[in-house]
Amino acid sequence: MKKVISILLFVCLLVMVFSILGYAKELKVYNSPTEYRVATGRKITKYNEAPMLAELVKQGKLPPVEQRLPKNPVVIEPWEEIGQYGGTWRRCWTGLADRMGPTRVGGYVKFVRLDYTGTKLISDLADKWILSKDGKEYTFHLREGLKWSDGTPVTTEDIKFYYEDVLLNRELNPNLPAWAVVEGEVMKIDIVDKYTFKVSFKKPYPIFLYQLQVVEDFLPAPKHYLKQFHPKYTPQDKLDEIVKKEKFNFWYQLFAVKKDWLQNPDLPVLFPWKVTVPPPATRMVLERNPYFYKIDTAGNQLPYIDRIVHDLVENTEVLNMKAMAGELDMQDRHIYVGNYTLFMENQKKGDYRVVQWKTGIGADPVICLNQSVKDPVLRQIFQDKRFRIALSIAINRAEVQQICYLGLGKIRQACPVSGSPYYDAEWEKLYTEYDPVRANKLLDEMGLDKRDKDGIRLRPDGKPLILNISFTTFPGATTIDVINMIKTYWEKLGVKVTINNMERSLYVTRLSGNDHDICIWNLDRSYQLLIDPSWYVLVGIQQWAPGWGNWIATGGKGGMEPPAEVKRMTELWEKAKTATNKDLRDRYIKEIINTHKKNLWMIGMVGELPQLIIAKNNFRNVPEGLIYDFPLFSPSNGFPEQFFIKGQ
Repeated sequence: MKKVISILLFVCLLVMVFSILGYAKELKVYNSPTEYRVATGRKITKYNEAPMLAELVKQGKLPPVEQRLPKNPVVIEPWEEIGQYGGTWRRCWTGLADRMGPTRVGGYVKFVRLDYTGTKLISDLADKWILSKDGKEYTFHLREGLKWSDGTPVTTEDIKFYYEDVLLNRELNPNLPAWAVVEGEVMKIDIVDKYTFKVSFKKPYPIFLYQLQVVEDFLPAPKHYLKQFHPKYTPQDKLDEIVKKEKFNFWYQLFAVKKDWLQNPDLPVLFPWKVTVPPPATRMVLERNPYFYKIDTAGNQLPYIDRIVHDLVENTEVLNMKAMAGELDMQDRHIYVGNYTLFMENQKKGDYRVVQWKTGIGADPVICLNQSVKDPVLRQIFQDKRFRIALSIAINRAEVQQICYLGLGKIRQACPVSGSPYYDAEWEKLYTEYDPVRANKLLDEMGLDKRDKDGIRLRPDGKPLILNISFTTFPGATTIDVINMIKTYWEKLGVKVTINNMERSLYVTRLSGNDHDICIWNLDRSYQLLIDPSWYVLVGIQQWAPGWGNWIATGGKGGMEPPAEVKRMTELWEKAKTATNKDLRDRYIKEIINTHKKNLWMIGMVGELPQLIIAKNNFRNVPEGLIYDFPLFSPSNGFPEQFFIKGQ
């Protein structure tokens, strides 16, 4: 009886968790047909394929589907129903700089990946993996019979090639990526057999698999194809001829393009679709990979959809108009929540529905007062917590939420979103009340009570207090209207505000040079901090203190030395990375969270806004209510290979 009660309690707990996160149902993935049979009692007796592939088999241009799939294909239980083969999925993008659009729908595979909730690791290219008890060594086993899109078997030779000839090649990688290095020592890869390899580190690295979720590079590299562009395998004179013919200056430039799945249609891939018409074509085309390693519960090889096209548009406004007109089958990227009313009004006319996911964006926008700003007087002001509190409580967030966000989202500070393991309800509401009277008193207490003839507060050096806000147009909900409202609230305090809207690459360049006073962005990556903690830890350049971040990144050789508590946060993150005990790891990260909470280095506005997904009514199996965040490569956590177009 006790066992029955325990099971019931466990089931109730699961229901509560899914309810909190907004999941009405599960998107189930099984490691193999055998695992599916054990779990459900149903057996997959045969494999099926798309008509376009069946025709190629009939013509002798492809082997039968049974020979194209691995020994144990991944099994996906479709969200709504078993799909239909065929059709073209119409999307838009703004060009190669917008590569995350196609990557997040068609270019996402891992050895081990996160499930649809973004909380659980599941098998992908590797059907088995083991972490040693000391947390230093991972053993991976590739799916036997896994094949590249050209039919060549995938083996550990492709892993060895990636490790020795790509990752460790200093011409290709002058600086080793942070995810591959622990205490200054790069990971080691040892090949065990044709399908098994080990990855080991100097110290425990139990969050390695989480870190890999945002790493596009750490995958098998098709040695049989790429070696022709590598000096280790191709004579230099012959390679020089290819470099010259392809109009590059160096072999590593050529190699980088040949290894890029978006730019090179000849590159064998493991993705559900592969590029057949690359950019800069005005219509980029991806077609199904006949060797993709996943099936549905009826034995149908995925993906269902034949091809994806990305039409090049001049800007995101054009993209949103095309979505409203019903010209796109499913579009998530660059769909602005500010257009929510228009999207709802045009649903019937455009024959689409508006699917909502919850963003992992903790604040849109997040306001970062540069704690390392170059102006020493302004730096002294910014580093006074009273100033940051005053600017925060001077903002009428409820008004901003209604006017700019149509009442959507939550008023909150710049902290992890609800549902995250590191959510802090107290921090979420801290200094979010609208209190301009107190804000003025705080500024007066700081000694900023003197004003010029225009009513502008004076700095300690007698100059007018001017706040320069820098921002760039980026994929998010923030608009110039929001920033103008911030300007209005702050100027009521007697502070002059200027706004600089700049091109994204210039913004990033100036950020790296510590040349901004106040930065505005959106606080993405606020759901699963084990993947990417960069908003909360200065692991490199960061918007709330780029000078401090540079000091930490260079080991004190550059930038500006941060205070002890900021150095402590970096130390805590390094400890969290190597902690094999989950409770201890959580304790380290929560101390980082509490340090931010105490200091208010970042100011939030409205967060947890819905991510709108415009989907034609016949475009099915798009899940409802998932988390939408960059570290999850959304919408790939909805498994686009099981999307389908009904009525084909």
